[in-house]
Amino acid sequence: MDATDPLAHVRDRFLLPEGVVYLDGNSLGALPAAVPPAVEDAVHRQWGTDLIRSWNANGWWEAPVRTGDAVGRLIGAAPGQVVAGDSTSVQLFNTLLAAARMRPGRRLILTDPDHFPTDQYIADSVGRLLDLEVRRVPAREAAAVLAAEGADVAVAAYAPVDYRTGELYDMAALTAAAHAAGALAHWDLCHAAGALPIALDAVEADFAVGCGYKYLSGGPGAPAFAYVAARHQRAFDHPLTGWHGHAEPFAMSGAYAPAEGITRARIGTPALLSLVALEAALTAYDGVDMASVRAKSLSLTGFFQECADSLLDGLGFTMATPREPGRRGSQVALRHPEAYPLVAALTARGVIGDMRAPDLLRFGFNALYLSHADVLHAVRELRDIVLTGTHRAAAYQQRPTVT
Repeated sequence: MDATDPLAHVRDRFLLPEGVVYLDGNSLGALPAAVPPAVEDAVHRQWGTDLIRSWNANGWWEAPVRTGDAVGRLIGAAPGQVVAGDSTSVQLFNTLLAAARMRPGRRLILTDPDHFPTDQYIADSVGRLLDLEVRRVPAREAAAVLAAEGADVAVAAYAPVDYRTGELYDMAALTAAAHAAGALAHWDLCHAAGALPIALDAVEADFAVGCGYKYLSGGPGAPAFAYVAARHQRAFDHPLTGWHGHAEPFAMSGAYAPAEGITRARIGTPALLSLVALEAALTAYDGVDMASVRAKSLSLTGFFQECADSLLDGLGFTMATPREPGRRGSQVALRHPEAYPLVAALTARGVIGDMRAPDLLRFGFNALYLSHADVLHAVRELRDIVLTGTHRAAAYQQRPTVT
C-alpha cells in the first residue's frame, strides 16, 4: 500500500521527529517545513527591518482574507467567503449569533448533545443573549426534527465529524433539511478541514467555522477561520464591530460602517506571526488533490481497524468508530476502561495519540504524513503494552491537565 502511495512525497513537507509515529494531528498538526523560515522572515526582516511598513510592503493588511482564501480552496469555498483570524470560539460566537439574528421570529437553535463543548457553550450563550431555546438533538435525528418543527428553527449548528468517535455525518442532507424548513445551516469544520473534501458552496452551507491547528497544521493557537456564504454577506450583522471590519478603517470615523464582502467579518488587528505560520503551513497542500487525501485517509483508518481487529481481539477494546467508509472521518477511536494509562504508555514509546474522557483512545490520521507502516507499528505497540501490563506502572496513572 505504501509503495503505491501517490502522497508519499508530501511527507517530506513536514518536520517529523525521528522515531515518532504521530497520530494526534486531529488535535495539533505536525510542523510543516515551510513554517520556520516563514516565521523567521516575518520576525527578522518584516518586523525587524521593515517595521510598520510591512502592513503595506509585506501584505500584512490583506493576510486574513488571503489566508482565508487559501483555506477556502480546501473546503470548497470560492474566493471572498473565508476570513482567517481569532479563535474558533470567537468565530463561532460571531457567526452563530449573526445567523440567528437573520431569522427573526424563530425561537430554536438546534445543536448536537455530542458537539465539542465550546460549541455547546457558545450556543447556550447565544440563546441567552437572543432569548432563544437551544435544543440538543443528535445529528442523525436533526432532519426529522427540522421536518416536524422547522418553522421554529433559526439555525441548525452541527459538525460533519464527531470529535470523539470520528463518525461522519451527511452535510448535504442536513443542510438541505435546514433549508427546507427555512432555517440556516452552520458547520464546525475543526475535525474536517484539511482531512475531507468539504464542499461548502456545493452543499449551499450558510456559515462555517474551523481551526487552523489540527489537520491544517498551522501551529499551536493558529488562527481560526469563518465562512460566510456570499449570498449572506450583505445581511451579515457582525456582533463584534471592530475597526478592521470597517468600510474605511483609516478614515477613523466614530460611526461603524461595515465593509463590503467578507472583509466585514474581520474584527481587529490579527496575530500576524500566527497568521504567517498558518499561511505557510497551507502550502503543504500545494498540488494535492483532496480526493486523494480522502482516499488515503480511508485506507489508513480502515487498515487501523483491521489491525485492531486482528491484534487487539480479546484485550478489552471496543471499536467506537463506524466501519463503513462513508460514515468515517479521518480518525479512529477505541474504547477501553484503562484508556488514559494506555495512551500515556503508548506516548512513552513514541506513538502519540490522545484520550478523551471517560474511556476513548483517539487516533488521528493525517494522510499527508502518515503511512500504513506507521499504523501497523502503532497497533503492535498497543498490543504489547496491554499484554505486558506496561500501562499499569505508577508513572502512567497520574493525569496531567491536557490529555
